[in-house]
Amino acid sequence: MWTFWVFGVAWMLVGEASTVGTFLGPWGAMSPAHLHLEIREEPNGTQDSGRNVDCREVKQQNASKRCSFVQKNPDCQMDGGFLNYLNGVFCVFPADLQPLAITLYVLWLFYLFLILGVTAEKFFCPNLSAISIKLKLAHNVAGVTFLAFGNGAPDVFSAVVAFSDPRTAGLAIGALFGAGIFVTTIVAGGIAIVRPFTTPSRPFLRDTIFYMVAVFLTFVALYFEKVTLAEALSYIGLYIFYVLSVVISTWLHKRQRREALAPSAPTEPELTGDSEDGDSSSFSGADYREEYQPLLPSEENTLQILTHSMNPLDYRKWRRKPCYWRVLKAFKMPVEVLLLLTVPVVDPDREDQNWKRPLNCLHLVTGPLVCVLTLKSGAYGLFKIQAVFPVWGVVILAGALLAVVVFCVTRNEEPPRYHIIFAFLGFLVSAMWINAAATEVVNILRTLGVIFRLSNTVLGLTLLAWGNSIGDTFSDLTMARQGYPRMAFSACFGGIIFNMLVGVGLGCLLQMTNTKLVVKLDPDGLLVWILAGALGLSLVFSFLAVPAQCFRLSRGYGCCLIVYYLVFLTVALLTEFRIIRLSTFS
Repeated sequence: MWTFWVFGVAWMLVGEASTVGTFLGPWGAMSPAHLHLEIREEPNGTQDSGRNVDCREVKQQNASKRCSFVQKNPDCQMDGGFLNYLNGVFCVFPADLQPLAITLYVLWLFYLFLILGVTAEKFFCPNLSAISIKLKLAHNVAGVTFLAFGNGAPDVFSAVVAFSDPRTAGLAIGALFGAGIFVTTIVAGGIAIVRPFTTPSRPFLRDTIFYMVAVFLTFVALYFEKVTLAEALSYIGLYIFYVLSVVISTWLHKRQRREALAPSAPTEPELTGDSEDGDSSSFSGADYREEYQPLLPSEENTLQILTHSMNPLDYRKWRRKPCYWRVLKAFKMPVEVLLLLTVPVVDPDREDQNWKRPLNCLHLVTGPLVCVLTLKSGAYGLFKIQAVFPVWGVVILAGALLAVVVFCVTRNEEPPRYHIIFAFLGFLVSAMWINAAATEVVNILRTLGVIFRLSNTVLGLTLLAWGNSIGDTFSDLTMARQGYPRMAFSACFGGIIFNMLVGVGLGCLLQMTNTKLVVKLDPDGLLVWILAGALGLSLVFSFLAVPAQCFRLSRGYGCCLIVYYLVFLTVALLTEFRIIRLSTFS
């Protein structure tokens, strides 16, 4: 199976782990010690040194010098992740096999996007839903907080990882701007083409204004090439203000409707998405297995519960699904099995709340273990206490003791009162999985940028933005085809507002310390300004065009948005390859 083959290649490339958490061999990446090297001029004029030059200059070196260049150049060092992809392509693979290495990297990149999607959809979002229900949050508040976090988790974690290094900050800017312009043109335009509709006026104007303000804040940060503590806090403050505005406007809207409908009989609300409730998604506990419940229920023993709960495949569904679904499911299954073993999922809509006693007890061991092994690429988990006992061993012992206690005081038939704690554990573990996958995505994209001499911004606005937005694209267009275009259109703006404000604000805040209260940005010349200007112009166009059409989104409007994105993408690529240039940015 291709999936196991890809994992096998990855494991072969990792090599053996040393006791201090660094990897040996040419793939060894994340050693905490810095190399102190002297510049030595080679006879052929190349520099085999640690001088901090642009890593993309590696292709100008002789083939025999490229490995030494990426190993000794500080700009080529990767501070996170489990694999050093630059060492792999220039040190492990011979020069004539580099196309094979690039092909493997691209396949692994696509598989990482699949991991991000599966983790967010089936593990991260359901646990966030359970937490919001337990906290008794209103639907509109949950929609713009927990639900937005669940849908935007890959984008936010990718931004946080990218902001951790000034060299990859362009990836975050490119991805957030690129996803914004992609969603507001391609997705919104596609919804208008699939099903023309009339959008509610106040939510549209509110979301557009807030998003334009967020884009303006980022534009200012790019202009000054830094994000200060006050600016990072302003991002978070603006998002809190956005949530409050949603809550207040929803309350006012419902109050007006109650006053208008007071004399008449109450009517059943329709699922049209035109209210200001902002409830653009719902989580239903009923799934395809409900059709096949036995007439006479039989009680399963502990071993049967464990084996059934670890199986991600429903054989009845497998037989009636088309071939392409089976192929995609075959790729997903290894990831789903691994996540089922490590991430608990609480479903309040089911009678048993998805309580699987043996598996949930196992999660008390595997969940914390995943957290310590993925945090800082395993540096903390592999650390030895008093140079004797590793941290991961302590976590296993403590988790096993807790699992035995929980197993002895609970039953298979009903969940314990503290079952909601497993939702918080599932939220944390799935977040760590997403963060680990996002780190690898950022490192692969940076490696591809070095190989093809592409800027981080163009990689962010294309591959990273497309990969993180493809799931939302299909779900929104499907929702529109099913007759809910207003709900799909509202989801477009709600998600990208969260991604922009929380992605930049939180990403920069996490990089600040007591001695460093400024995050430096390094814009990639003209391209980043084209990207920011194109996004701002598209928002202004929609802000003016939609009210001019009495908030009616027609197929013509949708076609204009798609053409606009294609023109923008063409200009961006021509700028990247220096066909379009300005002397100011040369």
